[in-house]
Amino acid sequence: MLNLVDIHKYYNPGTVNESCLFKDFNLSIDEGEFVSVVGSNGSGKTSMLNLICGSIPLDSGKILINDIEITDMPEHIRAKRIGRVYQNPAMGTCPNMTILENMAMADNKNKPFHLGRGTNKKRINFYKETLSSLDLGLENKLNVTVGSLSGGQRQAMALLMSTMTPIEFLILDEHTAALDPKTADLIMKLTDKIVKEKKVTTIMVTHNLRYAVKYGDRLIMMHNGESIFDKSGEDKKASSIDDILKLFNEISIECGN
Repeated sequence: MLNLVDIHKYYNPGTVNESCLFKDFNLSIDEGEFVSVVGSNGSGKTSMLNLICGSIPLDSGKILINDIEITDMPEHIRAKRIGRVYQNPAMGTCPNMTILENMAMADNKNKPFHLGRGTNKKRINFYKETLSSLDLGLENKLNVTVGSLSGGQRQAMALLMSTMTPIEFLILDEHTAALDPKTADLIMKLTDKIVKEKKVTTIMVTHNLRYAVKYGDRLIMMHNGESIFDKSGEDKKASSIDDILKLFNEISIECGN
């Protein structure tokens, strides 16, 4: 379980541009939940992910995973328990390394570093089997550099690599936003498959309302650092794109957009 307790976050404190994004913000996410998060720009979606991952510090409050406080835990330590896929496909892989080397690097996450070969030849068949699940033919291109792949292929690899080792949370930060519609649909189907197979607790920030409604078992809409819509289970299934779009438009008009 993930708990955000009485979160406060200010930007540009002590300046004329000071702004408070989160004030007494609370959120609980149960183990195994797949949560879709939508909202306008500046609503706090990505900032919330950055606080969870430790990419930015909070000003006050607590963050707990399974009742263990991680508020002051460095980002690289949290990364042992959290997998993250970014909007930019280039951020989840190393472009100058081969597919094989990228897979080996992900496979070695949380393992001690020693002076030796980074690629274990005994694991090559495992990498091929894992890549074949993508149905992109990457298992036959192990010696190809990742930088020569398409954005969709790299994002599929990033998603696969982020979940190769046991993690407690999967963070998806608009991971289909930079892809064309057909490739984005492919990545979302793959996402759904991996989340269900791994049974990993997942938070997905997206601007695609169709994906938010179709995938996951909980839907949250954020606005000005607050959760203004939170539906799960049957209530979430009963929500339609029109319902979400209507609320989104009401907020936009209220804000003068």
